[in-house]
Amino acid sequence: MWFSFWRSRDRFSLDELRYLTNQLQKVQIVNDVNKDFVIEALRSIAELLTYGDQHDSSFFEFFMEKQVMGEFIRILKISKTVTVSLQLLQTISILIQNLRREHAIYYMFSNEHVNYLITYSFDFRNEELLSYYISFLRAISGKLNKNTISLLLKTQGEEVVSFPLYVEAIRFAFHEESMVRTAVRAITLNVYHVGDEFVNKFIASAPHSDYFSNLVSFFRDQCINLSKLFSERPKNPCSESVSAMLAKVDEIEDNLYYFSDVISAGIPVVGSLITDNILQLLILPLLFPALQIDADSNLKIGAVTSLYLLCCILRIVKIKDLANTIAAALLYPLETFAANSEVKINGYVSGNNCANESEEPLVDSVTPVNAGQLCVDIPNKATSSQVHPGGIIAERDFSCSHLSLRETLLSYVTDGDDARALGSLSVLATLLQTKELDESMLDGLGILPQRKQHKKLLLQALVGEGSGEEQLFSFESGSARDSISSELDGYLKKLKEQYGVSIGGAAASPRIRRNQVLDALVKLLCRSDISTEILWDGGWLLRQLLPYSEAEFKSHHLKLLKDSYRNCRSALVQETKGIWVDLLITVLCDQWKKCKRAIEASSPRKEPKCILLPFQKLNSEDIPAESSFTAGERMSELVKDFA
Repeated sequence: MWFSFWRSRDRFSLDELRYLTNQLQKVQIVNDVNKDFVIEALRSIAELLTYGDQHDSSFFEFFMEKQVMGEFIRILKISKTVTVSLQLLQTISILIQNLRREHAIYYMFSNEHVNYLITYSFDFRNEELLSYYISFLRAISGKLNKNTISLLLKTQGEEVVSFPLYVEAIRFAFHEESMVRTAVRAITLNVYHVGDEFVNKFIASAPHSDYFSNLVSFFRDQCINLSKLFSERPKNPCSESVSAMLAKVDEIEDNLYYFSDVISAGIPVVGSLITDNILQLLILPLLFPALQIDADSNLKIGAVTSLYLLCCILRIVKIKDLANTIAAALLYPLETFAANSEVKINGYVSGNNCANESEEPLVDSVTPVNAGQLCVDIPNKATSSQVHPGGIIAERDFSCSHLSLRETLLSYVTDGDDARALGSLSVLATLLQTKELDESMLDGLGILPQRKQHKKLLLQALVGEGSGEEQLFSFESGSARDSISSELDGYLKKLKEQYGVSIGGAAASPRIRRNQVLDALVKLLCRSDISTEILWDGGWLLRQLLPYSEAEFKSHHLKLLKDSYRNCRSALVQETKGIWVDLLITVLCDQWKKCKRAIEASSPRKEPKCILLPFQKLNSEDIPAESSFTAGERMSELVKDFA
């Protein structure tokens, strides 16, 4: 008899659920004496309901009949113990995550119990409590669809006036703990991807739309921090500084992927908000002015970081308006953007060289819009160290602030250091591969591939448009029509009207700009003061523009390339007298394959983050000049150059 009285209940039974519920209802205050029982009861109820959802519907029917959710809220109100709050949030999170039956989720979200918990004044100074709360919000967002989301809203007519889940979640969007930020982003994406028209209108209206401008401002601060890490790297070249920079790079790219995910939800107003904020808070006032500002300026972002960020934004954030606006803005001079950057522009950017007047002028030299001339003097390898004879720079009387941003990129290609040259090539290559960019924009920048030009001109010839047929079969078979497209005009107008870019854009034709690009790439291939692998990147870009023939190369291009080839060949022949002559052919075959593979690849070899990484160069201070290692490195570089 006594054994029968003390017989334990079946753990996974309705009797056990009934017993636990009755005991909870008897609790009038939660204190140190009974808190352990309350915590265990909450945990066990979650376990039983999860079991019942899969095996016996009567479990959840009892849960609804006894209004156990209301008991949970009552327990929270009478408890002053953090551990009980933690268990309660965990219990409800487990229930929401594991309940599969649709009517069970509807019940959980109804009766305002969930909204009460969302808006309850928890003490978030307790980090563990915050973690459980954010997990609770994330569990709710994972069950959202067009039917369940309406249970969490308050409306007046057809207007959403309250959405606690979203409003409370974005309060923690910029929390110092990265795990919290990540969870909040998952919550917001779950909301955006529901696709409810009225919810979308709610999140895109003030003050909730401020979230997107705050998001871009937060991203801008991360970009500034990255630039600071990059600028300090030469002073502290240890592996820890590189690791810190790469960690910041990962964080920045995660932010951009979040922007991309938000846009993929297909809310047009949100896409426009993100585009406008990225342009107005980051690109126009910070990234563009950085391209021609010295290291001595007070600008918060440096040129190399700016080039990296432009590449990342174009590659990751797939917004047509954003890509085309960036491309159109590259045709404007720096002074257009510097007015809002709080930075004074120097009148000279080192390394921007012009040809000596006594030399034979190049065919199709370019006079940029608003400015002095972008001169491209392409020396051969042997004379590249003599590019600056006395008087050449002094004779030039123009401010580099008048050069368009696009021409500045080309000046980095022809005269910049390794990081700036690689960064500029990466920006051009990224623009070339950005599917959201109209072909007319590529044409305006001078980087429309020859095959696409032929396709366009053939179409014009077939429909009888203008001089398409004449251009297609003319001697200059690859040149485009010498006018600005209506698409480009539209984005130039948008820059003026929407973003206050008031100085007129370029009037130079696409053909002239294309010749500028070709001149710059040829000069790059003739440089001797730059990493050989960057030459491969220039070769890749050149092959995209001229994949089949030498038709657009001028005679001076071919002469300079042949001169450069002869210089490389002579240097390589000298290596036959060196100590590594027995490996010369093996290294040549290997590097030839690598170079060919790199230039013929469908996309550039490197990720944008390579722009920020330190270039590996031989440290002559640590290794004797006559050592076999130094000789081997020199031979390898000469072979790469020759290839």
